Amino acid sequence: MNTTYMFILGLLLLLAVLDLVVGVSNDAANFLNSAVGCKAAKRWVILSVAAVGVIVGASFSGGMMEIARSGVFVPSQFSFHEVMILLTAVMLTDVILLDIFNTFGLPTSTTVSLVFELLGSALAVSLCIIVRDGDSIASVGNYINSSSTLSMIAGIFCSVGVAFTCGCVVMGVSRLIFSFHYQKAYRWIGSAWCALALTAITYFAVFKGLKHSTLVAPQVMAWLQANMGTAVVCSLGIWYAIALSLQHIFRINVLRFTVLAGTCALALAFAGNDLVNFIGVFMAAESSFQIAQDFVSMGGDLSTLQMGALAAPVQAHAAWLIGAGLIMVAALFFSKKARTVTETEVKLARSGGGAERFGSCAPARAAVRFTLQAIHFISRITPAPVRRFIASRFEPLRPEEEEDHAFDLIRGSVNLTVASLLISLATSLRLPLSTTYVTFMVAMGSSLADRAWSRDSAVYRITGVLAVIGGWFLTGLGALFASFIIAGMMITCGIWGVCAMVLLAGFILVKSAILHRLKTAKRPQLLSLTNAGLHDVGVTSADRLGRILGIYTATVQALLNEDRTALKRLRKKARDIVRTLRAVKEDELLPALQGADAAMAQRGQMVFRILESCIGIAESLRSITQVSFNHIDNAHVGLDAVQAHELLDMSNRVASFFPGLIVMLESGDYTPMQRAMAEAGDLSEQFAEAITRQLLRHDSDESNMRTHILFLNLLNETRAMVRKSFSLLKEQQELFEGR
Repeated sequence: MNTTYMFILGLLLLLAVLDLVVGVSNDAANFLNSAVGCKAAKRWVILSVAAVGVIVGASFSGGMMEIARSGVFVPSQFSFHEVMILLTAVMLTDVILLDIFNTFGLPTSTTVSLVFELLGSALAVSLCIIVRDGDSIASVGNYINSSSTLSMIAGIFCSVGVAFTCGCVVMGVSRLIFSFHYQKAYRWIGSAWCALALTAITYFAVFKGLKHSTLVAPQVMAWLQANMGTAVVCSLGIWYAIALSLQHIFRINVLRFTVLAGTCALALAFAGNDLVNFIGVFMAAESSFQIAQDFVSMGGDLSTLQMGALAAPVQAHAAWLIGAGLIMVAALFFSKKARTVTETEVKLARSGGGAERFGSCAPARAAVRFTLQAIHFISRITPAPVRRFIASRFEPLRPEEEEDHAFDLIRGSVNLTVASLLISLATSLRLPLSTTYVTFMVAMGSSLADRAWSRDSAVYRITGVLAVIGGWFLTGLGALFASFIIAGMMITCGIWGVCAMVLLAGFILVKSAILHRLKTAKRPQLLSLTNAGLHDVGVTSADRLGRILGIYTATVQALLNEDRTALKRLRKKARDIVRTLRAVKEDELLPALQGADAAMAQRGQMVFRILESCIGIAESLRSITQVSFNHIDNAHVGLDAVQAHELLDMSNRVASFFPGLIVMLESGDYTPMQRAMAEAGDLSEQFAEAITRQLLRHDSDESNMRTHILFLNLLNETRAMVRKSFSLLKEQQELFEGR
């Protein structure tokens, strides 16, 4: 065999390992979110339970391996060389795409990635074959298994609506049964409810999943199929007895047990359905390599070998499956990006308010308004007794009754049970379902039914859901075009094209790892309101003020030079400062104030005022950078000579005033405060005079009017920056002297 193909096979093995790591980083959110969100156990316990499910589920994956071999393309139309290039392009694209989504913390679908990557790569290679052989472009349909591909894509996207509806309905019924004060109902029917959930999980995840396991003897499977009713009834009885014993004898909360069992089942379902997304391509390449070796050993010419044998049924080797499962478990425990993806869904599904990761958009606002109108209409036509009963079941907990978790155990168990049932059912039918789509939409449906999205948070949650769903569609399109380009480059340029694409993939992986490290390094730690914690408040304020001053002076210079690129970069930096300060307030300061005693609360109130002053300064800076960029971006006429001279003079005065404030904030020595107060007053008067002079200038020319408005905005916001900076200094002095 040519050493080139041995190199490609080794490369595919390496890419399969990388794909397992980045794939689990993304899909770990699927089976960890519910247990993490309701805090069913410590994180290491949840991870251990999920690891067991992954290992067991890995042995169930054999029946899904045909998707990468013949589910999208017709192997008999491709030569051995073309199949190896096609599969290499798929793996390179998959690793790059999933790692990029993990870096930004967006859950995406490995199944959708695989299907569209296979489609894009097959299209590129088949078009090259058509051009080489001089065939008609219409013959491309002979190379693509279009009916199978379309059915898989339709099934994947239909699962979005099915999962959302099932999650919404089951959660609504469950909440009517238990209410938010579920402890009373739990004492009487908790064991039965958990037994039903665990029996359903056992039926789909174990009994149905065993059909394709490489570790179960055919005789055992035949007995199960012939006695399925008996097995289900026995399972229900066993689970009910276990739940009763745990609840009433050992005093163990069986809801936590159900959530952990559901986590194991969902991890099992994930490994059984999605393992093919990570190693199916490598195993298809390994089978192709073995077919080629046998063909050459019999004296055949490798250049004439067509890969129709790939369409034959295959039983995956258990060692490969278990090995892949072990790699997935290692990635599950050690991947930092898995936590980033998990946080996205937990924050979108959590009950109550707090810091929202996403903003708002017009479709989300329209959806909220329409929903409110629909709710008012339904309330008017619903009989009063029914309204009162439903309201009583959905009455939220009082603040003093709330626990420190995103949602309760009832919703966590519903999420896991419904998602694992849907995924296991699809696996038993050999359908490549997207575990990401199913688990995410079940969680969103259950949070909607559970009234977790209040009027204050609904628009932001819906925007987040739309952003994630939009990312799913981008995944498909991105995977299609990226694999098409990569496969086209490799089939055209040969081994040099393969090497170039490998180097490109390595560069992107390193770059995204650095970006993720920088993002996580910026996350604020919980603020301490003790003297030790307050020691660095002044230094931190000084650092912020210094960065703001640097951006401001650079913005003035870029505006005078009409440097659009620099203004765009500075605008982004100003926005980042505002976002960071708001995150500090919502994720750091406000949580630190909750539960603080009176003395700490007083200190926290002063720190809150300092932070608000910093936010005000940053908002003024953002306004300055925004209006400056908009003016130059629209190609308007720049400031005239008088305005430019006056603006530069005022910015120099600001630049000479701020260092004194920064020194006082850093050192804690406020003896120069009186002099600084006089300087601030003089500077404010100078700005007022400059604004007055500009207002007295009369010019009817439209272009001059635009610069007139820009100049006034810059002066006004800069004056506001000076005033807020001095307020920050006084508040910092009050904190320093009162601690």
